[in-house]
Amino acid sequence: MRSPVLTSGMKLNGAAILIALLAFSSFSQNASPRSEATSNACDLTIVNTLPEPTVDGAISQSSNLKVELVISSHFVPKCDSLSLPLLALNKQASDRDHSKEGFTFNWRTTKPCDDLSTRTSGKLGQVKDTSTQASQDSAGETQELAKKLANPVASLISLPLQSNFDFGMGTGSGWRYTLNVQPVIPIALSPNWNLISRTIIPIIHQGNVTGPNQSQNGIGDTVQSLFFSPNKSEPFVWAVGPVFLVPTATNAALGGQKWGVGPTALVLKQKSGWTYGALANHIWSVAGKSNRADVNTTFIQPFLSYTNKQAWTYGLNTESAYDWNGHSWSVPINLSISKLVRFGKQPVSFGGGPKCWVTTPTGGPEGCGLRIVVTALFPKR
Repeated sequence: MRSPVLTSGMKLNGAAILIALLAFSSFSQNASPRSEATSNACDLTIVNTLPEPTVDGAISQSSNLKVELVISSHFVPKCDSLSLPLLALNKQASDRDHSKEGFTFNWRTTKPCDDLSTRTSGKLGQVKDTSTQASQDSAGETQELAKKLANPVASLISLPLQSNFDFGMGTGSGWRYTLNVQPVIPIALSPNWNLISRTIIPIIHQGNVTGPNQSQNGIGDTVQSLFFSPNKSEPFVWAVGPVFLVPTATNAALGGQKWGVGPTALVLKQKSGWTYGALANHIWSVAGKSNRADVNTTFIQPFLSYTNKQAWTYGLNTESAYDWNGHSWSVPINLSISKLVRFGKQPVSFGGGPKCWVTTPTGGPEGCGLRIVVTALFPKR
């Protein structure tokens, strides 16, 4: 009589062979619609069928059988996608409790799938090319936004926050910090014409300007410009319109307390990354407190800038003002470097540079100060 251990072991080996044959048969049936050369491309070979050691030789204990399947992958590019399930059989041995026999199928390819590698490389190349193209398109779009930002009448909503630090005012120890909030809002009037609103609202904090140990804080006078500009104009971009002085100062030392109005105009050209042109206006006071000086001022701002492909912009300008009543000039020279970056989908420009005064009226700033500009852009979607 055969021993129970031997008999059970033979049954286990027989069950493993039977499972392997069934897997092979199922794979062959799935491959049958292919050509003969293809149907034999992924051959299954039982390399080893070994039961793992059992505890004290008792077959009633849980025992795992491992079947390794070797797949020849000379021709089929999808042979590496073959998956075999983990099978479990329940067996009841005579005079013993139920036990589980686990059968684990491992598989491997005998050589790399050349067709799959080639095809995958091609797809990866396409993905890389697409990614590169998208990166180039994004860089080009960023450069165009930076160039539009250099155009004061571009059809682009923007919110510049311009910080200015000036020194040497009053008796020489005075200083002033001015934050100019300058929203730019274009409005389409027709298919051919735009109206560009440019507002300058100064928020001022100054000390020792009106006298020793004296300081003032608040809002200064607002300058509102409205430019009418054609959508297409060659060879120069141009715009004209009115400018208004609004006495919004919250402290008499921070504004002229006069209403003013006048004309404003702009002309510029952009080519090969360069932007050059000039903006000018003239304001006469038309109303306000009679005990304050009248306003009769010409403002001239020539500018030059260059924007490269990395959206860096290098600029030079002057914001000169001539007071016809006091017969005096205020002439600063502004150098700037700015970079347009993105936070997610939001483009923002960061820039700054020195601001040096060539000449000012008595009590005006002297020497060099600093300008820092942060601009949020809101392009059309």
